[in-house]
Amino acid sequence: MSKSKLLSKRTKQLLSDPLDDNNPITVQVLGICSALAITVQLKPAIVMALSVLVVLSVANVIISLMRKVIPSRIRIIVQLVVVATLVILVDQVLRAFVYDVSKELSVFVGLIITNCIIMGRLEAFGMANGPWDSFMDGLGNSFGYAWILIAVAFFRELLGSGTLFGYPVLESLGIYELGYENNGMMILPPMALITVGVIIWIQRVKNIKLVESK
Repeated sequence: MSKSKLLSKRTKQLLSDPLDDNNPITVQVLGICSALAITVQLKPAIVMALSVLVVLSVANVIISLMRKVIPSRIRIIVQLVVVATLVILVDQVLRAFVYDVSKELSVFVGLIITNCIIMGRLEAFGMANGPWDSFMDGLGNSFGYAWILIAVAFFRELLGSGTLFGYPVLESLGIYELGYENNGMMILPPMALITVGVIIWIQRVKNIKLVESK
């Protein structure tokens, strides 16, 4: 495959659109559950984002390669089998190398199998496009999912616990001496939804294309 094909305008669009204009969480409103459940701290949010990146990118390529031989009536079952296999592999790797985070994520890694973002991309893109474009689409949507998750976790951990990756950032900066106290509300699930809502509002304020016409 030529370099121009690898770096074509379509390829760049597949990577960039999910970051803003077509973000899977803030525009398509998919994958909200993980943003609510595992964003109390940065570390599990990053691990979840990487897990989704691996599963979505690889699954999209596999489904793309198999798309012409998958019977239409069982395509969803085939997609679920592919995703489930990849999730099991990712879960075993997490258990082997980051067991503490694996325990913290608990059932949420398994729930990647039914993540609407993954199943939606396999059905809408992997089943209709070639392997390279499918891989780029998987990467783009994974990055779009990841930055929202990481942004939410950043603010929740910093403002709720005063830490980042467990390191006492606010204490080191002397913020507590100025009278600040950790906001316990930030570590509650509703604040994850509110934080996502603020990000959605900021996106729509700066990008007129996302504002629905009246």
